[in-house]
Amino acid sequence: MIGRQDTSVPDLRVAPPENARLVAILVLSVTLVIAALLLGLPPWMSRGLIAVSLTLFAVAGLMAFQARVRFKARDMATDLLTGFIAKDSAPSFVADDDGAIHALNAAAKARFSDVKTDTLSGTLRSVLANPAAVLFRLQSKAKDEGAAREDVVTRRGHVRLAVHQMSGGSFLWRIEDIAERTTSSRGSESIPIPMVTVGRTGAVLFMNEAARKLTGERVKALDRLFTDLPVRSGQIHTMMTKSGPVDVMVMESSRTQGRRELYFLESDPEAAARASAGFESMPVPYIKVAPSGEILAANTLALSLLGVRSCEGSKLGQMMEGLGRPMSDWLRDTADGIAPHKSEFLRLSRRDKEVFVQVTLTRVVEEGATVLIAVLNDATELKTLEAQFVQSQKMQAIGQLAGGVAHDFNNLLTAISGHCDLLLLRHDQGDPDYGDLVQISENANRAAALVSQLLAFSRKQTLQPEVLDLRDTLSDLTHLLNRLVGEKVTLTLSHDPVMKPIRADKRQLEQVLMNLVVNARDAMPQGGEIRVETQVVNLTQALERDRATVPAGDWVTVKVTDQGIGIDPDKIQKVFEPFYTTKRTGEGTGLGLSTAYGIIKQTGGYIFVDSFKGSGTTFSLYFPVNKLDPSEIVAEVEEKLPEAPKHGEGVVLLVEDEAPVRAFASRALRLRGYTVLEAENAEDALRTLEDPALSVDVFVTDVVMPGMDGPSWVREALKERPETRVVFVSGYAEGAFGEAEPSVPNSVFLPKPFSLSQLTDTVHAQLH
Repeated sequence: MIGRQDTSVPDLRVAPPENARLVAILVLSVTLVIAALLLGLPPWMSRGLIAVSLTLFAVAGLMAFQARVRFKARDMATDLLTGFIAKDSAPSFVADDDGAIHALNAAAKARFSDVKTDTLSGTLRSVLANPAAVLFRLQSKAKDEGAAREDVVTRRGHVRLAVHQMSGGSFLWRIEDIAERTTSSRGSESIPIPMVTVGRTGAVLFMNEAARKLTGERVKALDRLFTDLPVRSGQIHTMMTKSGPVDVMVMESSRTQGRRELYFLESDPEAAARASAGFESMPVPYIKVAPSGEILAANTLALSLLGVRSCEGSKLGQMMEGLGRPMSDWLRDTADGIAPHKSEFLRLSRRDKEVFVQVTLTRVVEEGATVLIAVLNDATELKTLEAQFVQSQKMQAIGQLAGGVAHDFNNLLTAISGHCDLLLLRHDQGDPDYGDLVQISENANRAAALVSQLLAFSRKQTLQPEVLDLRDTLSDLTHLLNRLVGEKVTLTLSHDPVMKPIRADKRQLEQVLMNLVVNARDAMPQGGEIRVETQVVNLTQALERDRATVPAGDWVTVKVTDQGIGIDPDKIQKVFEPFYTTKRTGEGTGLGLSTAYGIIKQTGGYIFVDSFKGSGTTFSLYFPVNKLDPSEIVAEVEEKLPEAPKHGEGVVLLVEDEAPVRAFASRALRLRGYTVLEAENAEDALRTLEDPALSVDVFVTDVVMPGMDGPSWVREALKERPETRVVFVSGYAEGAFGEAEPSVPNSVFLPKPFSLSQLTDTVHAQLH
């Protein structure tokens, strides 16, 4: 009996077939000897029988020796294996081909202490329903492959039975309990829906609390629950409970190793009412949709998120948009089970505000029909952050593009306007070509203004800030603004009586105000009033709005208000984007507000927009108050005003990689009496300066060139010529290059495109 066995291996005797053969050989040899001695046979026959008997004795001895060696080796292997499994936590057995147990470890003795049998089949009868069939199947496979393993689902749980064939014909058996790898019983217990786990034979392996409450008892077999077997998923079956029969909808989930999970939904009217109440009170927005897209039901949170009172009978595609493919295809693929189970981000079709939702579709079966459950999650904040990131990346890319385009255009415009200036020097106003040259010059200046506008929204244009009083600026601009708004629109100005100065580029600020007034005029096609108000505001604490923070302090505000049609809430965040416009084709470029935004930000200010559909729009501009006394600045400027330039002699080293620009600049400087040395790149300039006898008064150099840039070669040259003056010219903005590098002493910046007089006056100012 197993309860009395220990882990030591008993002595193994010779196997019965080998024992019978050995005895037969010995009996035959003895018989031959007796016959040779007692039967009086001829001598030659007696000697032959004795020789045969001696041979048989030798064969029997050899067989006994081999059997002894083989059995001793098997005993050693069995002893070694038994010692190996002695401390194994899983029950292990050593059994022969017939299933008789030779040895077992402590875990097996503890697990099967109440079993009164010495065979493996009888021992495992408490675990397996039909152990003989399982053991025979595994042992046959082990004889062919050396080992075998099988996972078996039992009423006590999930076990793994493994067998290894040993030398000598014995087998090592191991029984391992496997923890559940799917939904744990603890997790299933918390599910409010009745659920049972059923084995391959129909045994109920697990019931959660909701199932036990529904049935009123712990059931061990599925046929105790249902009389109309087999149970089919998606159909209504009658369940036998302690309180009587109950109709339930059965939902089945297949599992590995023959296990299934069955979920039960009560279909009686009271249960349906409870389910309906639960549907309405679910803590997430929840919509039930037909595969055709028709909305069957929506709970309270879903209706609130959609911004409607009822949506039954509507199509899902009418409530949301932005899928990128037909909504019907997505719903049909999900209903057919071929769509990947992933969420989609969609935009709700709401007019009051912009709302994004994350929609997760799930396919379920109700009363034998397929329906879709859409769970909604408000993703507006997430999409807003994503839009901000995309917008910043787009603005950065457009800014880089604008800077590159402006650089190339400014080089072209410098050459065009410069050579036009050279031609104008040789023609007076009575010349027939003079008017054509003036047209070329004016259009080149218009192109330069357009390039400046491109740089404005990328915040890379060169500003010329000065201290301004907004009342004076608006007063100078009033006449032009009145002409812009026309006769149907009234322009009203209102100023703070105690105005404080600001520091800004007057020309750029006028452009901003004109853009805002023109937009206000276009928003009132039937006429109305445009009101421009200035006010000094003291912020005691930081103002936070539209993802921007205005620091506390003194600010001058300008508000431009119209009585126009207003801006839709979903479009108000896009008005400052470059090339975005709501006007018809040909009526606007979409650069006005983006240009204004760039100018205001580069000045250190802020711009906000408030609009209500049908009630007008207000743009609010915030400028930091200038702390210096404007009278002192005016006096200082007046003292430093240079006299009219008088050009004289001097040596200029001109470094410019663009040949047309270099040719114009060289001729312009020579016309004013300067000696000009030309170089097409920085390396040529440094080679020219290697002559110590060469005297150079001014370096005129481009900033960006192939190879070494302008500031780099100038710093190198100033080591030997520290007193030389420098004029940097560039199609890019000042400060866009070398911001991390120390500034070059005795240098000024001249932006392209520049005229003949601007170039020569700048060089003259550096020399004097």
